[in-house]
Amino acid sequence: MEISRNVILDLLPLYIADEASPETRQLVEQYLEDDPELANIAKKLSNSELISEVPKPINKEREMEVYEEAKLQQRRYIITLVAVISVIILFLMAAALGGLFLLLPRIWS
Repeated sequence: MEISRNVILDLLPLYIADEASPETRQLVEQYLEDDPELANIAKKLSNSELISEVPKPINKEREMEVYEEAKLQQRRYIITLVAVISVIILFLMAAALGGLFLLLPRIWS
């Protein structure tokens, strides 16, 4: 089966970003050997600074790490929020009880 230039052009970004499988890399490299013009384009693209700025896709392991980090951060946020609300409630209760104790002598007299 003859691989067309358009197929190689479609695969070229994966090849340059080093995200292609070994079989795809071999196929692209074989084609580039026979097409010096496309090989020159690939060389220019691989030297380009734009390629380094393109984020690589997240693999499943990294995706799970990010998910676990987000869950941990969410738990910390909730615990902090509950602690702050508890302190506010305790402060208000103490203030209310303190005010009540200040009013009791006046009520009894």
